[in-house]
Amino acid sequence: MIERNDNLQLFADAAFVAFDQFAQTTKARVAVLQIFAALELACPQRRGMGMRLPACSHLAAALSIETPHKSLQRLIARFKAIEPRLEWRRRTNEATASKNFADGHANAMIIGPGGLEERSDIWLGVTLMAPHVRYPDHNHAPEEVYLVLSPGEFRQGDGGWFSPGVGGSFYNVPEIKHAMRSTDAPLLAFWALKQDDQ
Repeated sequence: MIERNDNLQLFADAAFVAFDQFAQTTKARVAVLQIFAALELACPQRRGMGMRLPACSHLAAALSIETPHKSLQRLIARFKAIEPRLEWRRRTNEATASKNFADGHANAMIIGPGGLEERSDIWLGVTLMAPHVRYPDHNHAPEEVYLVLSPGEFRQGDGGWFSPGVGGSFYNVPEIKHAMRSTDAPLLAFWALKQDDQ
């Protein structure tokens, strides 16, 4: 039986509590329960140090948010413990992205393909964006739950932009077009997906 690294397990536990606490709808809560139930079984883990990108210069500011919620405070603390091992990556620049997108964003898979724990069934990751960056419109087959830890704006389908705020959570149905953009402060958001037929 594979045992998960202590810091990664502590992060996963904190993520479950926070995602579950702030899930807004029944579909989001069901998705969260399924995702974290699957994480009860650990998979092989990557060793070694991670790699940062230019956008990571905004990480300290993004993690310095003030919140009265103990669950979010714990999630931030647990994330800080694993972040040095994350391999931050860029998404391909696309037509709907802002011109500063390439160096203004960074994504890291925490659990999932290329993450600290290599697996294909669950993707648990994080996106960081510098101020005034627009992430491109994108979509994917799995449903998705976001947990936002910063100011910032999000969009689903052809709807208007909305601001979940710190601790805001929302659910993306499968294949819905969605995007995000930062305002005057860095944007930091966690996201969780469960791949079907695994």
